[in-house]
Amino acid sequence: MSDRFELFLTCPKGLEGLLIEEAVGLGLEEAREHTSAVRGMATMETAYRLCLWSRLANRVLLVLKRFPMKDAEDLYHGVLDVEWQDHMLADGTLAVEFSGHGSGIDNTHFGALKVKDAIVDKLRTPQGDRPSIDKLNPDLRIHLRLDRGEAILSLDLSGHSLHQRGYRLQQGAAPLKENLAAAILIRSGWPRIAAEGGALADPMCGVGTFLVEAGMIAADMAPNLRREQWGFTAWLGHVPALWKKLHEEAVERAAAGLAKPPLWIRGYEADPRLIQPGRNNVERAGLSEWIKIYQGEVATFEPRPDQNQKGLVICNPPYGERLGDEASLLYLYQNLGERLRQACLNWEAAVFTGAPDLGKRMGIRSHKQYSFWNGALPCKLLLIKVLPDQFVTGERRTPEQRQAEREQAAYDQTPNEPQERKFNKNGNPIKPTPAPAPVIEQPRLSEGGQMFANRLQKNLKAMSKWVKREGIDCYRVYDADMPEYAMAIDLYHDWVHVQEYAAPKSIDPEKASARMFDALAAIPQALNVDKNRVVVKRRERQSGTKQYERQAAQGKFNEVNEGGVKLLVNLTDYLDTGLFLDHRPMRMRIQKEAAGKRFLNLFCYTATASVHAAKGGARSTTSVDLSKTYLDWARRNLSLNGFSDKNRLEQGDVMAWLESCRDEYDLIFIDPPTFSNSKRMEGIFDVQRDQVQLIDLAMARLAPGGVLYFSNNFRKFQLEENLAERYAVEEISAQTIDPDFARNTRIHRAWKITAR
Repeated sequence: MSDRFELFLTCPKGLEGLLIEEAVGLGLEEAREHTSAVRGMATMETAYRLCLWSRLANRVLLVLKRFPMKDAEDLYHGVLDVEWQDHMLADGTLAVEFSGHGSGIDNTHFGALKVKDAIVDKLRTPQGDRPSIDKLNPDLRIHLRLDRGEAILSLDLSGHSLHQRGYRLQQGAAPLKENLAAAILIRSGWPRIAAEGGALADPMCGVGTFLVEAGMIAADMAPNLRREQWGFTAWLGHVPALWKKLHEEAVERAAAGLAKPPLWIRGYEADPRLIQPGRNNVERAGLSEWIKIYQGEVATFEPRPDQNQKGLVICNPPYGERLGDEASLLYLYQNLGERLRQACLNWEAAVFTGAPDLGKRMGIRSHKQYSFWNGALPCKLLLIKVLPDQFVTGERRTPEQRQAEREQAAYDQTPNEPQERKFNKNGNPIKPTPAPAPVIEQPRLSEGGQMFANRLQKNLKAMSKWVKREGIDCYRVYDADMPEYAMAIDLYHDWVHVQEYAAPKSIDPEKASARMFDALAAIPQALNVDKNRVVVKRRERQSGTKQYERQAAQGKFNEVNEGGVKLLVNLTDYLDTGLFLDHRPMRMRIQKEAAGKRFLNLFCYTATASVHAAKGGARSTTSVDLSKTYLDWARRNLSLNGFSDKNRLEQGDVMAWLESCRDEYDLIFIDPPTFSNSKRMEGIFDVQRDQVQLIDLAMARLAPGGVLYFSNNFRKFQLEENLAERYAVEEISAQTIDPDFARNTRIHRAWKITAR
């Protein structure tokens, strides 16, 4: 056989430029770039070295023959002419892959069949021995590529694709292939940073692909050093002594690299289910001393080992085509940008995304972008220098606006933030003239309207200290305090949500309407809000699931604060807003008790209790609801606070889900509807009738020492007495009523239930 061979190196689309640099560095000569491939000439030593050391290639194909091809007969005879007895035994195993079309062959399966027939016919012995097909682990893997009337027949030296390094036996959702991860690291400058002793951190590491690839680069480990099965192992042209020499050299280089002081390489992952699989992958790669993986959320990501350490933050956040919805992802990227600005100053960052528009929401500019493909999905690699002059602080402003901001900042400086003070020509400090407040002509209130306004202002003042102390900006300010004004009024930051209770039939409709108009005139003045930010709904007795049905389709969400967490409310589209204000004390109790616990939220609605549990340090949260709409909303609430995949969202009928569940939980919260007859569940749920079965199923999932909180808003609800015979039951309703619901203590009832 010849001393030099033609090689084809295949790779993912977009990696050709990087691969040709790598291949030339490993000895490939006369290299040329093709779509998803690199072609060149090499000795067998170089071919082996490429198999062992290429971080970017998928396959190393050794070309056996090129021949023109007009039809299937040309294909058959072209393959038949090869001296196959020089390559494999007659009783060996074979796999054939065919790519391309034309020359009368439009079906790759048919093309592969013709290639197989030619090889088998060539090697068939008089005794009837012939090669057999083994698609998984053949002795020889043959590839034929049809390109514009030319057949390129090759032997696959790699066997299985080279991206399969052997360390990643466990993986999470939507993983990057190992060679794509290596390419991203190389484009991000990691080889340079590693050579300088820099650190690497991945705040969304999954099962650690970036980490392992980075560790192998830093430790000078051949990416395929641990592979045992190769495409050339049973090839008759294989030179074992040459391969052994190259493999031993790679082993020595890896040993020398691992003997160096390890670099600081860390991964953080929100989903506790991925932590051990990630650590297992690191261990299989032989990099446990170099790489550590911890559970952590993006919102709390803190990469610096010390103040002087610098390095690379790299991540592949979800981008819509893979996981999550657009609104949740927006918050995720915003949280990532915030952590980069706050905790990674002077580091470099690399964000690989299929949604560059989301990348722009991080509040920090990329100085360079590279195009890649993740499978069929076009992606961008955003390279960022985490420096203050790259931070995007807000919307585009005019020069005059920027000057006004600078002058205001100069005037408003504090002793802790020294800044050059601006002076005018007379030597006096410049104080910008504040824009006059808009003059809003307020309508004159009727006597009843003024009385109503006075009550609102009194309530507002009475609750002001409590609201400030508790850190909330969403609360009930009025709840039918005056019987003739039958409504509930809730403040949501700078919006007002009004629910008008249907007047009894004994009330004159005209009088009820007049009072409603008086109240609506009074609300903006009394609460100091824009009248366009007052949303009014009529609340009537609901049956079935009507309270959850869509009322409008504006899709506008507002952000509010409660006890250190941010939550999204929708004031227009549904009768309820996505946040039951009366359950605030229960949510705060859960936050205080959740540290280190596995939390289960049944009938979770928008999972506000799960957000509080995560804020309180829950080990994990699981939220179950039948509605996809509310689970999507729940995902947004979690993402808004920087909480992600360790917080499971399960769509399903709660009763059926509990019957199939085998997990244990330390803290369970149940707030069921009064009644439900959704088409997606079996039968009808009635809280009074089904409470025992529900609580029994939930208690079966409660870990020893755990606590279950049960609450509901059905005014006529009575807890079954026989529950107290099996469990320790304590009514805590009075402890779960905040000052804004003190006038309506029957708003809900709640119990604490534990095992006896």
